Amino acid sequence: MRETDILIGRKVIGESSRVFVIAEIGINHNGSVSQAETMIDAAAQAGADAVKFRSFRTDRLLIPSRDRHVQQITGAETLYQTLRRCELSWEDQASLKKHADEREILFLSTPFDEESADFLDSIGVPAFKISSPDITHVPLLRHVASKGKPILLSTGMSFLNEVADALWNLRAAGAKEILLMHCVSVYPASPQHMNLQALGTLRSYFELPVGLSDHSEGIVLPLVAVALGAVVIEKHFTLDKQADGPDHKASVNPDELKQLIQGLRDVEASLGDGRKRPADVEEELRLYSRRSIVAAVDIRAREVIAPWMLTFKRPASGLEPRYIDKVIGMTTRRNIGKDTILQWEDLAPTTEVRMSHEKR
Repeated sequence: MRETDILIGRKVIGESSRVFVIAEIGINHNGSVSQAETMIDAAAQAGADAVKFRSFRTDRLLIPSRDRHVQQITGAETLYQTLRRCELSWEDQASLKKHADEREILFLSTPFDEESADFLDSIGVPAFKISSPDITHVPLLRHVASKGKPILLSTGMSFLNEVADALWNLRAAGAKEILLMHCVSVYPASPQHMNLQALGTLRSYFELPVGLSDHSEGIVLPLVAVALGAVVIEKHFTLDKQADGPDHKASVNPDELKQLIQGLRDVEASLGDGRKRPADVEEELRLYSRRSIVAAVDIRAREVIAPWMLTFKRPASGLEPRYIDKVIGMTTRRNIGKDTILQWEDLAPTTEVRMSHEKR
């Protein structure tokens, strides 16, 4: 493992490893444990590395009469009502963790308060995700950091100095393995707002691995993010994009999740190691598509090579055209027939031939 790599469960996350894919179920289960189980199954079948939920108590999260986002979202339901409906009990979440373990997919969840963090720690989650709104929630940051587990810190709505402050508090409280998640906290997020170049800024400034918590529609932008250095992709996941709820529209369905994961594997495979050299599959083509210096006419032994005697033809099994300036003015050692590919042993410096002739 590299120094900046982090370990979640048995999976190494970093630049030398496969992209880690999180299917964020969030609250898209709509409060139904059976639907959540079906979503876990679908995410595992699609090839995701982890599923992620949200662990919260609505009454500890917002004040219904003061939260400006409490308004009609779907039908007659407010955000407060949506969250209350989608709350999962500790027992339900423990059951879902067990179900994910049986499907061999990691169970993650975002804690929104200290009690939730304690519960998740008690059931053995391998890492914690901190949501973008809580990047300034210092008490929660410190509490989660004290658990000593890897942390995925989402950075939506944040300035660079706020990210720096959060990292300082996390490290001061004991966090050692941290990954920064670039995020635009809008559902859905338009491409012109995504600012994917910020991935490079976060990575270079903080010298930490980076990922994308994606709220855009479709699967294109996560592929771009991986090309820009993201080692984790978190994508909202749903069984029905037309379902009631705030996150379904910015989610992918099971078929799209499978396509996304295949696309991510293709992108990471295409990136290579960065060294500029011929690919293995190019070696044969390199020989047969490049050209050699070729005799354009019959050339007698001891003739001085002039430009009109030469042409350039495939394959590249002799002197390359880049040596033309050196070849011009040399003398042939033997008779060379038309369309013969020139080799260095066919030629000698003119001075060498002249000296040999004089000795005779």
